[in-house]
Amino acid sequence: MTTIRPGGKTRIQREKRQAIFEAALDVFSEAGLRGATLDRIAAKAGLSKPNVVYYFDGKEAIYRDLLEALLDIWIDPLRQLSAEGDPVEELIAYVHRKLDMSRDMPRESRLFATEMIQNAPHISDVLSGTLKALVDEKTALIQSWANAGRIAKVDPYHLIFSIWATTQHYADFDVQVRGVLGEAREAARFDEAKVFLTTLFERLLRP
Repeated sequence: MTTIRPGGKTRIQREKRQAIFEAALDVFSEAGLRGATLDRIAAKAGLSKPNVVYYFDGKEAIYRDLLEALLDIWIDPLRQLSAEGDPVEELIAYVHRKLDMSRDMPRESRLFATEMIQNAPHISDVLSGTLKALVDEKTALIQSWANAGRIAKVDPYHLIFSIWATTQHYADFDVQVRGVLGEAREAARFDEAKVFLTTLFERLLRP
């Protein structure tokens, strides 16, 4: 669950705002901003529409707050990539953190994916600003590891893209993964994915 730190002067106000965020996360991750309605968000939150409007000007305001909270959470695993650790272990740990987020925060992942599919109209400035700056910093670190022979020579940008693609797939396409694996393997899908992705990226990265 995404913890938003909702504003409000009283405990009841904070609780209602958090309920709205939780309901909106469900609705937006299923329908996107265009398909979502305040009526649907209110019903999901167990509140009246006027009660939702009391806290937010409209669904766009809720959506923006959710995206801002999500983006900060979403890039934190990359921030944790450290120059002090063993390069292969650091990158495998990053893979694990991203996969754990797909397991624990599937709605958040799908909301982010929906925004990307729609050409990121609400966060394009962040993608080319804050996110790019962080990725540039970490790809420079990965490149330095490759130049020093501490990992195999890889394109650091495409390495990060591959980690995003292979880990977030398990959230964004969860219904497909479960459908193909079947009920017998459904419960173990993230454990199996972690073993497979660890092997995949270790073989790619070992010099």
